[in-house]
This record gives sequence, C-alpha cells and structure tokens, in this order.
Amino acid sequence: MPDLEELAGRLGAIAEELADAALDRLRQSADAVRAGGGPDPALVAEEKRITRARRSVEKAASLLGARGDGGDGGP
Repeated sequence: MPDLEELAGRLGAIAEELADAALDRLRQSADAVRAGGGPDPALVAEEKRITRARRSVEKAASLLGARGDGGDGGP
C-alpha cells in the first residue's frame, strides 16, 4: 500500500496532466477566435470543468502531503 506522500505525488502529476488538458482547450478556443469565429461554448465549458477537477486534485494532494498541522489544511 502506498504511503500518503507517494499518493500526494501521484495526485500532483495528475493535476499537471489536467492543467495541460485545460490549456489545450484554451488554445483550441483561441485558435477558433483567431480564425474569425467565436469561442466554442463546448470547449469553454470543458476547460472550466477540467480546471475545477484540477483544483480539487491539487487540494487532495495538498491535504495528503500536509505534515505537522493535523493534516486537515485548516488553521
């Protein structure tokens, strides 16, 4: 069974992959605008959903990686 630090590291890597996916959607949307069209609402919604997921994964990684503060991320 992996320790919490290892899990936090794996979640950090997943967060980076999600960030890359969100940036890809933003680039696709910007390309559409540069081509004279408008942003694709489906791409914009997908980027926002991916970004929310990334933030959640980053929070989980932070909570698992926290040491010495009770691990709850609170004050």
